[in-house]
Amino acid sequence: MKNTKGIILAGGNATRLYPLNLFISKHLLPIYNKPMIFYSLSVLMLSGIKEILLITKKDDLINYKKLLGDGSKLGIKIFYEIQQKPKGLADALIIGKKFLKNSNCLMILGDNFFYGSQLFPKIKNILGSNKAHIFSYSVVNWSQFGVVEFNKKNNIKNIHEKPNKYYSDKAVTGLYYYPSGVSDIAKNIKPSKRNELEITDLNKKYLSNNRLSNIDLRRGITWLDTGTFNDLLEASEFVKVIETRQGKIIASLEEIAYLNKWINNNKLIKIIKTLPNNYYKKYLKNLLKIKY
Repeated sequence: MKNTKGIILAGGNATRLYPLNLFISKHLLPIYNKPMIFYSLSVLMLSGIKEILLITKKDDLINYKKLLGDGSKLGIKIFYEIQQKPKGLADALIIGKKFLKNSNCLMILGDNFFYGSQLFPKIKNILGSNKAHIFSYSVVNWSQFGVVEFNKKNNIKNIHEKPNKYYSDKAVTGLYYYPSGVSDIAKNIKPSKRNELEITDLNKKYLSNNRLSNIDLRRGITWLDTGTFNDLLEASEFVKVIETRQGKIIASLEEIAYLNKWINNNKLIKIIKTLPNNYYKKYLKNLLKIKY
């Protein structure tokens, strides 16, 4: 949409989830009834983005390809790149330079969970902008996140990484929009003390040129970082409650593709026929009001 491509960063070592991640990528762990990666992929799809690069570790690549393929069954294109070492979030934009070419970029971290229909008009409204955008969310434990400091006009004054001092309760989430050329800007970032290319430093580059804006995610939108055992459990409970109460499946990739008109009735029927006889097959059949 509007010359914007998507990037999902699904690398890293996920040390906080040891030993769950000994045999499988963190981003393939379940959030209730679906792999974690489905939720971040669904955000890009619901934003209208059809070309997506998934960046992961070499050992996990085969599992992602088995799960998602090239995206064609969903009417999208999924590409893959390997992050050899966890060099920081901004490194993903360097890895993705060839993929992005002259396109804008909406990047999401594979372990971030977003929910709420109000999010997507906000995203679609900025696609094509020549400014970078971060998405902030009010949290109680602000000292554990990158936090936005605002000036008197409520514009971004600074971003503080895990501050001891209170500047605001607005944490920077794992969703970022960058205009074309971001890969070259990321290349000029100096590694931090932990030898990583920090996303905060990239955002500060845009801020110094007055090209960074904040989108405040308020009530009606839920953001969860699923980086710990408790976070995983809370996200699963959230999805269970919503799906059980409403009868709607969160992050059903086939449903999103169908409602976006990226696949037609015949393609959805072909997908349905390959599925086992469970709740998911029944749900997709109800989309078409089909009785076999």
